[in-house]
Amino acid sequence: MTPDVLVLGEILVELTAREPLRDGASLQLGFSGDALNAAAAAAAAGAHTCLLARVPDDELGDELVARVAGLGIDTSCLIRTRGQHGLYLQHADPSGQREFVYVRRGSAGSGLSATDVPEDLAGRAGVVLSSGVACAISTTTFEAVQVAARAARCFVYDPNWRPRLVGADTAGAHLRALAPHARLVTPAWPREAAALLDTAVPGPAAACAAFRALGAAAVALTQGASGVLLDDSGHKTEIPAYPAEQIVDQTGAGDVLAGTVAARLALGDGLPDAVRLGAAAAALSLRGHGGTGYLPELAESRRLIAQIGVEVPG
Repeated sequence: MTPDVLVLGEILVELTAREPLRDGASLQLGFSGDALNAAAAAAAAGAHTCLLARVPDDELGDELVARVAGLGIDTSCLIRTRGQHGLYLQHADPSGQREFVYVRRGSAGSGLSATDVPEDLAGRAGVVLSSGVACAISTTTFEAVQVAARAARCFVYDPNWRPRLVGADTAGAHLRALAPHARLVTPAWPREAAALLDTAVPGPAAACAAFRALGAAAVALTQGASGVLLDDSGHKTEIPAYPAEQIVDQTGAGDVLAGTVAARLALGDGLPDAVRLGAAAAALSLRGHGGTGYLPELAESRRLIAQIGVEVPG
């Protein structure tokens, strides 16, 4: 069955502490990574979502696949292979300012390659979604993302820059290679935008124009508490930051936005409505620990938008 959304990336083991990481801290085992978070959000937003990733063929890998399926994601594109798991350690991050501690060099997931990408499936999928993290973990995963982006009829790219993983110059090069294939890119303002663009920009509107000049058809520039500035071929829409009733952990909020937007585009929503739903879902996701700790249903995201008087088609 052709998926509405095809997501490419790496699934990570997630070890979460409710306190700062130190000797003797208790850790909770889970599974996360931006690809899984985004795919789970896309599935929660109503899309048949398939996740393309390499997963170690061991007992922990079995549990990982079970978790992916439990999140409503199609596991038919998961590739079981020999190798080690990638993982990261984190503690709750209400402010959204922390970098994770990664242990992933040489992981099975980083071995995803162009030959793993079913180009016919990527071409039939409603939306193909990937990120700068997938591009950064190895040259082969970057090549895989390029193949999928070129084949896609609608490609969404989240730069998702992680300084501990890749330098700004390399991340910018990945963006420039992929932007011409993108229906939408979702960079963050100001830190990520400033790092990835070659030229200084005076504000969000100029940043959107600079990203579109790289070839992207549209830009959803996330601005934290200032909401999202959507620039679709020069037509700008300001989308507010929706109120979060409870902020437990901001881990994965950007992934939830990207996955929700991809799902709603694939299912026929207009871009402004898709981004509104993505922003609302991201706000609601803050009440959970970890990348998939809380994934709102579509109806819940629509109710949050309606609270401030914006109608979103059902």
